[in-house]
Amino acid sequence: MKNYNTGLLILRLSIGILMLFHGVDKILNGIEGIENMLETKGIPTFLAFGVYIGEVIAPVLLVIGFRARIAALLLTINMLVIIFIAHPSQILSLNQFGAWALELSGLYLFGALAIIFTGSGRYALSHKNMWD
Repeated sequence: MKNYNTGLLILRLSIGILMLFHGVDKILNGIEGIENMLETKGIPTFLAFGVYIGEVIAPVLLVIGFRARIAALLLTINMLVIIFIAHPSQILSLNQFGAWALELSGLYLFGALAIIFTGSGRYALSHKNMWD
């Protein structure tokens, strides 16, 4: 078990940093596409601002290891919204290589779920609170 905390650090950093790239894109290019998608589905467009929570705030919290379980929960919710609202037709689809069409979203979703159950590990800004 001596590498357990190193494994959790790698998981937190990989999920957090890679998702943060998506958030930075939203900061630089806006969320108009998400607002349009929500509007066509009859969902209030102000909810598009939640993407900043799921793709910027939560990943930063994961990277630094502060309230990692809460951050992972927020990221899980973000991924479920992406899967079920943005890509519902692909849930049971395969891509041209035979892989799940939503495998990237799935990796983020299940990585975040793993962090919810394991916590942040010792190599984190905070690791003694039940939400870490």
